[in-house]
Amino acid sequence: MPTSSAPVSFCVGWGASAMRRVILTSSSGIGLAHANRADMVVPLIFRFVSGPLPSAMHLNRYLRGRDTSGDICWSDCVRQLPYVYRADREDALLRFCETYGVELIELWFDPEPNSQLQLIWILDYLRSEPSITASLRLRCVDFELRGADPRELRQRAVGKLDISDNDLEIASIAWEAYRASTPELCFGLLGRQLGRLSFLQPALEVLFAELPSPTTGLGATELQLLDLIASGHSRTAELFRPNAPGTRVFDQWELGPLLEGLALGPMPAVAGLDGKLATLDPDNARGRNAAFRRSRLSLTDFGKAVLEGRDDFRRHNPIKRWWGGTHLTNERLWRWDPETRSLIAPT
Repeated sequence: MPTSSAPVSFCVGWGASAMRRVILTSSSGIGLAHANRADMVVPLIFRFVSGPLPSAMHLNRYLRGRDTSGDICWSDCVRQLPYVYRADREDALLRFCETYGVELIELWFDPEPNSQLQLIWILDYLRSEPSITASLRLRCVDFELRGADPRELRQRAVGKLDISDNDLEIASIAWEAYRASTPELCFGLLGRQLGRLSFLQPALEVLFAELPSPTTGLGATELQLLDLIASGHSRTAELFRPNAPGTRVFDQWELGPLLEGLALGPMPAVAGLDGKLATLDPDNARGRNAAFRRSRLSLTDFGKAVLEGRDDFRRHNPIKRWWGGTHLTNERLWRWDPETRSLIAPT
C-alpha cells in the first residue's frame, strides 16, 4: 500500500493484449486509472508552481526507485498489483517497464500549468534514455483531466503523436529555463516554436502572470483572491474549493500561503484571517484548516486601493516566494506587465 498522502492510482489487470502500455500523467489525471486505457497508470505527484523546486537529485531518485533514504518513489502512487513482485515495484520506473514488457509509454498531460511543467520534466529525464524514445507517445489532451469522468475518458478520442528528438530537446531547454535563477530564459520561449509541446507556451503565459504586476505588486491569483473577497466571498471554503476562480495555477494547499501573505504582512490587504495562522506549524494541517474555516474575510482600505491599482502592495510588505528557480524578494523583484507582455527586471 502507498506510504504517502499522494493520490493512489489503480490499474487494470496486466492484460494479454498485443501491446502492453503504461500511462504517465499528472495527479490531475488520476481518473485515467479507472478508465481502462492502459495496463498501469503512474501519476506524478510533484508541484512545480509554488515553493522552491525539488533538486534534480531528488527528482531522479523518485524515478529510480526505492533506496535507503526512505523517500517516496514513483510506485508509491500505484496500487499493489497481484502480478507484480514487490521488489520490482521498488526498482527504477524504466527498468520496471522493461521487466514487464511495456511497449508503449503514453504521456497524458493536460494544459494546466503544473501538468505542463511535469511533462517537460519527465521528457527531460527520458531524454537520457535514448532507447525509450520509440516507445513514447504524446496524447493531445486539450481538456482538463482533473474531475473528468472515467467513463467518458474510457471512450474519448484523444490524438496521439510520436515524440521526436527535437521535442525532447525543446523539453530539456524549457525545463532548464524554468529552473534558472531568473525568468529571462523562460521569457525567451514565448517567441519560440515549441514543436509538439503546443500547450507549453500558453501555460508559461499563465505562469508569467503570477509574477508581481508593475502596478499592484501582486500576481494574477493574488488579485483574483482580492476581487473575490471584494465581491462578498468572505469564507475560505469559497476561495479554496476545487475549480474555484483563481485555482487554475495553484491548488487549495498553495492558496492558503498566498492568502496569508495578503493578510498577515505589515500593511494587510485582507482583514479577518485568523491570526493563529501566523504561529501554527506549516505541517499542522488540522490546526491550519480549522483556522482558515474560522476566518471571515474582507478587504482593508489598502486592499481596495491595491485592487483598484492605486497602490503597490510590495512597497509596503515583504515578498519571499518562488517562481520556478527564481527567488523573488523585494530586493530582487521580477515583474510582469500583462498589457505589454513584457518582463521587467529588478531595478
